[in-house]
Amino acid sequence: MMTNDISMPPKYDPQATEAKWYPYWVNGKFFEATGDENKKPYTIVIPPPNVTGRLHLGHAWDTTLQDILIRTKRMQGYDALWLPGMDHAGIATQAKVEGKLREEGVSRHDLGREKFLEKSWEWKEEYADFIRQQWSKLGLSLDYSRERFTLDEGLSDAVREVFVRLYEEGLIYRGEYIINWDPQTKTALSDIEVIYKDVQGGFYHMKYPLADGSGHIEVATTRPETMLGDTAVAVHPKDERYQDLIGKKVKLPIVGREIEIVADDYVDMEFGSGAVKITPAHDPNDFEIGNRHDLERVLVMDEGGVMNENAGKYQGMDRFECRRQIVKDLQGDGVLFKIEDHMHSVGHSERSGAVVEPYLSTQWFVKMGPLAKQAIELQKGEGKVDFVPDRFEKTYMHWIENIRDWCISRQLWWGHRIPAWFHKETGELYVGRTAPEDIENWEQDEDVLDTWFSSALWPFSTMGWPNEEAPDFKRYYSTDVLVTGYDIIYFWVARMIFQGIQFTGERPFKDVLIHGLVRDAEGRKMSKSLGNGVDPMDVIDKYGADSLRFFLSTGSSPGQDLRFYWEKVEANWNFGNKIWNASRFALMNMDGLKHDEIDLSGKKSIADEWILTRLQETTEHVTKYIDAYEFGEVGRALYNFIWDDFCDWYIEMAKLPLNGDDEEAKLTTRSVLAHVLDQTLRLLHPFMPFITEEIWQHLPHEGESITVAKWPEKNEQLMNIQAVKDMEILQSIIRSVRNTRAELNVPMSKEVELQINADHEDILAQLERGKEYIERFCRPSDLKMGTGLTAPEKSMSSVLSGVELYMPLAGLLDLDAEIERLEGERKRLDQEVTRVQKKLGNQGFVSKAPESVVEAEREKEKDYLEQRDKVDARIAELKN
Repeated sequence: MMTNDISMPPKYDPQATEAKWYPYWVNGKFFEATGDENKKPYTIVIPPPNVTGRLHLGHAWDTTLQDILIRTKRMQGYDALWLPGMDHAGIATQAKVEGKLREEGVSRHDLGREKFLEKSWEWKEEYADFIRQQWSKLGLSLDYSRERFTLDEGLSDAVREVFVRLYEEGLIYRGEYIINWDPQTKTALSDIEVIYKDVQGGFYHMKYPLADGSGHIEVATTRPETMLGDTAVAVHPKDERYQDLIGKKVKLPIVGREIEIVADDYVDMEFGSGAVKITPAHDPNDFEIGNRHDLERVLVMDEGGVMNENAGKYQGMDRFECRRQIVKDLQGDGVLFKIEDHMHSVGHSERSGAVVEPYLSTQWFVKMGPLAKQAIELQKGEGKVDFVPDRFEKTYMHWIENIRDWCISRQLWWGHRIPAWFHKETGELYVGRTAPEDIENWEQDEDVLDTWFSSALWPFSTMGWPNEEAPDFKRYYSTDVLVTGYDIIYFWVARMIFQGIQFTGERPFKDVLIHGLVRDAEGRKMSKSLGNGVDPMDVIDKYGADSLRFFLSTGSSPGQDLRFYWEKVEANWNFGNKIWNASRFALMNMDGLKHDEIDLSGKKSIADEWILTRLQETTEHVTKYIDAYEFGEVGRALYNFIWDDFCDWYIEMAKLPLNGDDEEAKLTTRSVLAHVLDQTLRLLHPFMPFITEEIWQHLPHEGESITVAKWPEKNEQLMNIQAVKDMEILQSIIRSVRNTRAELNVPMSKEVELQINADHEDILAQLERGKEYIERFCRPSDLKMGTGLTAPEKSMSSVLSGVELYMPLAGLLDLDAEIERLEGERKRLDQEVTRVQKKLGNQGFVSKAPESVVEAEREKEKDYLEQRDKVDARIAELKN
């Protein structure tokens, strides 16, 4: 147990505080899940960042939301596990390492596979350190004792287990298919690793001559270089224009190869000439047509997008250079007779940016249909995955209901090597968890698995699976919530659900909390090309982690994008300083109060009762909103309570007893200050962990750290609704008098005469209970309160709910100006009455809205009408 220390510096220094407390938390093992069977487990696995670079604002946002949840649950008494880790990011990391090697004048092939992998591991270690430093600067309460990496030995065991089981169940197969090919990185891509962009290109119309010399048939293409691999021309079987041509042959220009005209239902008779060239090795639709008609597959370019030996005289040309040359040649031969401008959607590699080539290749695939079927069934029952906001469930369901098989092999060295071996002599295929015994006779498949294959296992592979008796797997799986952006629902979320069901029999997480993207102040996506990116570490260096965290977590609602504004981060920095200054005041007035001396049982003032009640209400709201993932609402509730209620009102009111002679009142006030500040800091802690720990350690408290302090709970015994009503009327009077003083430029140092007319005795009783506050904050030279009071001549009046204020200001009041002001107020009240009466006159609103809402509007109407009558009476009085 510690006593308070009032040696808080005058100004909060985020950098010094943050550097001090994070090592204290980690060394104290406050972040480690304990496995305590008396506590209910609560689990989050971090979406593992790629070891390709440093974290960006999107990572900061994503992890801050997770940290808020895990810190809250830890304080609520859960055995909370937040498991950290990183992803090897196959294509991205290999591209980075190869880029670094190129700068040194070396290629991966110069090094060989083993040496290249050593360089890749060196890269991983360097960037993993960067990421951990950034996690610490953000204040993330991660259980580092359980940190994992997707190429860890244990996770690699899980990957092999999954591959082998899927293969044995017929869900993994190897075959020759048209896949998305990145000619720059020379690897296959899955469908969702392809970004489509509208590109201005050409639509090339050509005449293919009939082999018998009787004429020609017109075809058109956006990719004339692929014509070198044409093996047919297709028309619709019901197209009357071509009935007599079906089965005939055309002579392929330039190449000279004769190819058949086939009939296929795929062809659209209404598009172009109604005849299409078929290139089975370079187009996915042509591939399917080729299968139906047993057509040859002629590949005319290599893995780098360079024309191969089947391209004849164009061999060795880049595909786009070939396009330019072949267009020129076809025009010269009279084959190409028209080029139309054509805007079309072109696939680009998400990683390298290269134009994707549909490419015939032998790859490994996962049959996704059976896995998707299980996931669809899951969503029909009570054990479904809940998406927040729920509209994203439709996005997810639409994709899995229309899913295609997943190409999982990648032509890389960095990653999980496919556990398949081919016999050197017989070509026999062996798939297994371990290599064949007579390994010298076998060669392992050169390819590695798609990064997302291992990431899909993350929720359970990190827990020790495939050992189903692993303590962490038994205790902490399945997890409670996944926090992620809407941009990887297909890439990652869906695949985790598929594999979770397939291999553990249950959903991998209960909830999926979806957030959007961080954009700049103009709403643009942050990118290097625009130069509008913001490094979260720069923000922390300037304003501290707490300011950034509070901005990120409270700046939008679930599922929405977030715009970054430096001004809003600065506003949160000001909020932190407000809390700091209020805490310093409280501590300087604690007078050595110890934790066991805090006593809330004594006689409390209206302000004491009110702030304790508001604390209970705020506690209830904050807890409810965190459980609903409504962090923006939490932010508003905390900000309003701390800035307005606690700092601007209660602390000012607390000065009365603290500066008085009543020792009992002083102890009660100190106790209330200590209690409210302690509980408020706990509520704020998940959002602003550093400043709350710093202040809490100065307060009278029990325990080693606020990170493991008990989460506040609503205490009905500290609720006093009458005190809230009393305070509301006092606040309205004090605000009104202050506004009137400001309007007439009357300083607070100058006392003024004040009369308060209460509508009835109950309100007058409220005023009497709060008289000391009216005298302190309104500074009246003479205060008169009663019922049935009338306005003195030449006085400033204010009409409030339940009371009228009169301030006789002889010599200070411009009568005409006061009448003008009241007429303006009359006009405002007219508008309010019209608005509320229009609402109540709408039968749709009255019949559909909850009765409590309709009743509230009726109360507003009554209140506005009463205020307007009083204003009318006052105007008439002043004009007489």
